[in-house]
Amino acid sequence: MNNESPARNIIGNGTIIKGEIESNGDIRIDGKVVGTLKSTGKIVLGQNGVIEGDVYCKQADLSGHVKGKLIVDELTSMKSTSNIEGELTTKQLYIEIGAKFNGKCEMSNTEAPKAEGKK
Repeated sequence: MNNESPARNIIGNGTIIKGEIESNGDIRIDGKVVGTLKSTGKIVLGQNGVIEGDVYCKQADLSGHVKGKLIVDELTSMKSTSNIEGELTTKQLYIEIGAKFNGKCEMSNTEAPKAEGKK
């Protein structure tokens, strides 16, 4: 990765990506990602968005469906339409009424594992 200004990436509705995605910037997902997603920025999952796999990021704003492991360095926000299945490690957690979460959550005031994950 280079040190240029962070990118803003969008995975549109109807798009399916399988594999590993790494980004130095924010990512918005309205489609489907199957695999590992790593971002040093914020991941926004739209209401129709789906992630099946592991996610490593600085912040997560979730309105769609996640099935897998989430490692978030700072704040995880679960909107009322979100449906999360799996493990979550985060520093701060915000959950709106109506959000669904089935799995394990680990929170701590200490530093969470870095979003870069294993490379």
